[in-house]
Amino acid sequence: MRRGRTRGDRGQVAVEFTGMVPVILLTMALLWQVVLVGYTFVLAGNAADEAARAAAVDGDCQGAASRHLDGAWAGARVSGCGASSDGLVTVTVKVPVPILFPGLGSFDGVTATAGAVHEGSGETP
Repeated sequence: MRRGRTRGDRGQVAVEFTGMVPVILLTMALLWQVVLVGYTFVLAGNAADEAARAAAVDGDCQGAASRHLDGAWAGARVSGCGASSDGLVTVTVKVPVPILFPGLGSFDGVTATAGAVHEGSGETP
């Protein structure tokens, strides 16, 4: 005896997969954006450190920061390159965060601050 097939579940997997594709893609895009923000934090911290080291020896603070930032991260703003009265140089670098792909656009940015003791031009009193 042949049993009749039920056709009520036919194509269910295809419909569920089609419904989940946007959710999966959105989740992947959000995770990628989190990776870009984290990478920007690393770049901003490194650029601030390098700029503070350069400013501590009266070097090119702006150049040291921008040397470590290229591509979509090149629009960084560097401030505080001069020596302060207490002998400590504090440099702040604000780096833009790319939206999904570098070059597509950017968020306001990530700020990193670094400091170093001002060593001057190396002259001894």
